[in-house]
Amino acid sequence: MEEEEVWEQRPYTRVYATVDLDAVEDNVKAMKAGLSENTSVMAVVKADGYGHGAVPVAKAVEPYVAMYGTATLEEALDLQRHGITKPVLVLGVTHKRQYEQLVRQQIRPAVFSREQAKGLSETAVRLGTAVYVHLALDTGMSRIGMSPTEESADLVIAMSQMPGICLEGLFTHFARADERDKGPTFRQMDQYLGFVKMLEDRGIPIPVRHISNSAAIVDMREADFDMARAGISLYGMYASDQVERENVALRPAMELKSCIACMRDIGPGTPVSYGGAFVADKPMRVATIPVGYGDGYPRNLSGKGRVLIRGKSAPILGRICMDQMMVDVTGILNAREDDPVTLIGRDGSQEITVEELARLGGGFHYEIVCNLGKRIPRIYTRGGKAVGKKDHFSDWYEDFCHKPGTGGEKKEYNDHSRHE
Repeated sequence: MEEEEVWEQRPYTRVYATVDLDAVEDNVKAMKAGLSENTSVMAVVKADGYGHGAVPVAKAVEPYVAMYGTATLEEALDLQRHGITKPVLVLGVTHKRQYEQLVRQQIRPAVFSREQAKGLSETAVRLGTAVYVHLALDTGMSRIGMSPTEESADLVIAMSQMPGICLEGLFTHFARADERDKGPTFRQMDQYLGFVKMLEDRGIPIPVRHISNSAAIVDMREADFDMARAGISLYGMYASDQVERENVALRPAMELKSCIACMRDIGPGTPVSYGGAFVADKPMRVATIPVGYGDGYPRNLSGKGRVLIRGKSAPILGRICMDQMMVDVTGILNAREDDPVTLIGRDGSQEITVEELARLGGGFHYEIVCNLGKRIPRIYTRGGKAVGKKDHFSDWYEDFCHKPGTGGEKKEYNDHSRHE
């Protein structure tokens, strides 16, 4: 099928992101190949897989990982609802009101206080089961976790004796592993290992020790231990430009595509977009792209960013609007309405990376993919062919829709009825 025909048959006409699940799989295999032989991988799929889609990503890497990591209980439950059966660790704090659901579903919580352990123990006993917990240790993030002290080690003894509590893991999080200077990171690792020694001296073994994150997976074999947590690297992005990229070959999984909605010719002195921040100094051809900051495309790229059309760069003119932006296609003589537009990804020999957008806009590349909004559908591919999609166009608000028999029946549009 010709490329133009494929474009014409695209399922979404305004904007969409493609997520290459083959790239995700290749990334996890590349990381595993570089890790120590006995080090397993946790796939971190929090924030809906860093904007890529937690469920499709989790399923793509399932043969290669031992566990999944989320930030919230709700994210963990969503994985289970979609058939994920491997263990899931909630890396953030779980509220005590959620203990029963967490224990029933055998989801692993992060624990670092007596009160947490006591509440989980009581819940497990009441339900006639056990809960597997991972101790959180604070070695330099000042975020969550117990301090690596003798008092904390004594607390762990008390936790281990609580009925229904099974100590499965111990983790900490590196604050600066993505920096070239690894001194602070090694100091964190020393604190972690010192605490492991305190526990061993008290007769408390830790089956799963994990400390390595995406940056350390690339740079620090010393931190492999029993399991490594793959986050941003899973999606084909490096933690920073200071890690040694040649150690692990990653490729971005996401591309963001749109189209030219309309075109116009303007003369010298014509302002473009809000505030007239850009004024043409010569005759120009301007194309409007139907994507804006309401879709999560960074407004701080106004007048700085670019898109790709027919393999050529088209600079963004003036301020990015909520739903649209204007670009300069004066030099792209064969550009026409409905042409494909690449906002992130490749077009011919040209490529726009998330890192480029972050650099130009003064933002953070993690943030860009996480912030791509619900108005952008995701299409999942294998071997270059679509194997699934996700959009929110059929969503409706619970408790705000008309119910049958109330005199205001809800009209059915598309497949809304599947939510009833």
